[in-house]
Amino acid sequence: MSFPQPLLETRQVGRLRVHAIQAGGQQLDGGAMFGVVPKTLWSRRLGADDKNRIPLGMRCLLIEHDDGLVLLDAGTGNKETPKFHEIYGIENGGEQDRTALEDGIRAAGHSVNDVKLLINTHLHFDHAGGNTYRSPSGEVLPTFPNARYLVQQGELDYAENANERTTASYFPPNWAPVMAAGQFEFLRGPREIVPGISVQLTPGHTPYHQSVLIRSGGETLCFLGDLIPTAHHLPLPWIMGYDVEPLVTLESKRALLAQALKEDWQLCFEHDAHTAFGRLAHDGKAYHLAG
Repeated sequence: MSFPQPLLETRQVGRLRVHAIQAGGQQLDGGAMFGVVPKTLWSRRLGADDKNRIPLGMRCLLIEHDDGLVLLDAGTGNKETPKFHEIYGIENGGEQDRTALEDGIRAAGHSVNDVKLLINTHLHFDHAGGNTYRSPSGEVLPTFPNARYLVQQGELDYAENANERTTASYFPPNWAPVMAAGQFEFLRGPREIVPGISVQLTPGHTPYHQSVLIRSGGETLCFLGDLIPTAHHLPLPWIMGYDVEPLVTLESKRALLAQALKEDWQLCFEHDAHTAFGRLAHDGKAYHLAG
């Protein structure tokens, strides 16, 4: 696998400058990523390796806001073992910093100390692993010492009561040190976090998954999280096998994509190895990227 590039893509959303940071790459089973969709269909869009794995990104958004830097999700971090990285095909090493996420923040002209707000779509390891880092002494600490961290209260409760199916995705070191430092704030439903940045519940992948809307100057960008992980997942029934409530995902997608098409939103795809942003079109049968 080649590391997804570019590391940094920048665009304006109204007055807000938004940086899409490729926090690393991973490879997951194509069948799991597309659920009930037959391989004969999804393989026309993405080629699999000899282990049936497809290339994925781990894209985070860094938003330059008047209230301070806002980061959406945090990649996998530096805490896991080489064996873990091999299993999930993870490549996220930084050239100058701990991981590619820190490299990307630096490339955007900032540091981890500048981040004032971190919003997790959910607490799976590939979205919240970078919330914390392992220091050279082995201590696990919050990566962003000056940030408030936000996630849905229900997501934390779900993570802390993982079952045989979900326990492989939830690792307490990704949130417990942040809680111990008093930096977590827990949400209960949709809310505007700072002017122009709000969270919207989009359940299905997990029961309390949230997507993030960035609005400025009459423009809207939606950071989808794992509701629609890649541009290849735009068709309504193309839903991951990892989703714990796939029929709920279906209805979350239906509602969000209808609004996105009507209001001409930009979309940001967190796991697409190649496509960071896009706008929607509908051909009378299915959603796809415009142009």
